[in-house]
Amino acid sequence: MPEICAIILAAGESVRMGTNKLLLPYGDTPIIRRVVDQVILSGVGHVLVVLGAFRETMVEEVSKLPVEYCFNEDFKKGMLSSVQCGFRNMPGTSAAALIFLGDQPMIPSHVTRQIVRSYGRSEQGIIVPVYRGKRGHPVLISRKYAADIERLDPSEGLRALLVKFRDDVEELKTDESGILRDIDTKAEYRKEIKLK
Repeated sequence: MPEICAIILAAGESVRMGTNKLLLPYGDTPIIRRVVDQVILSGVGHVLVVLGAFRETMVEEVSKLPVEYCFNEDFKKGMLSSVQCGFRNMPGTSAAALIFLGDQPMIPSHVTRQIVRSYGRSEQGIIVPVYRGKRGHPVLISRKYAADIERLDPSEGLRALLVKFRDDVEELKTDESGILRDIDTKAEYRKEIKLK
């Protein structure tokens, strides 16, 4: 299997939550740790966490985990800047990157394994999980698109890459609705805690 780097986007300011949502408890562990744990359980060889806001507290939490991390100095420019930062800092040996959102602790490790296996079998350069016709995360993107990602318009984001190279996208159906859900607000957080 080709080497894959998991890039976990954890640089946001949690504006809608009003506090650093990634350190809120999800079960007996912070949200960001739960995300990292599920990625590691999937067997992905390299995990890179992109940090930005809440720098000191996030370093304190992430440094306890078997991951590497980098800083997105442009985190205020939005999520695309963190994807770009992750691609710049992933190992040179990685054939592709799996892009995870730091606020999606509900994605089980087997979904990640399915995506990686699909990439190994497929000739497509982009693998996107789909639940009931809707695309979610994590998205796997071949390293060959690194330069294209650098040139994307921040107002359009990563979605523009999937539109531009639609013929190189494979949709992978899954029964896990968690690929569509993230935690932005207190109401969403309370709902996910109840669902867990």
